[in-house]
Amino acid sequence: MLDDIIFSVVIGGTVGIVGHVRKHGKLIMPRRTKKFLYLGFLEEWLLGAIAALLLVLYTSPRSYVETIILSFIAGIAGDATLSGYQLFKQSHEESHSKSNNE
Repeated sequence: MLDDIIFSVVIGGTVGIVGHVRKHGKLIMPRRTKKFLYLGFLEEWLLGAIAALLLVLYTSPRSYVETIILSFIAGIAGDATLSGYQLFKQSHEESHSKSNNE
């Protein structure tokens, strides 16, 4: 079971980093601003790794191939969730600013 956990974290995190590079075109390093701490690529890495870990622990795959496939799918789903949240937040802010202007 420990092997499944390690594989899931590594594969899910790798998929998260690949999604980050695909989205931004480069690897953005973590940095601190005056208002908050921006995690950069670590944000996507953590999201992919945690999503893969939770899915593998929930399904308890019987082989390494199942672990790899589930981790890959969870990493992609974590990236899609983060992108969807950002789009939702952006559209909500735009509709809120339009309603204030009228």
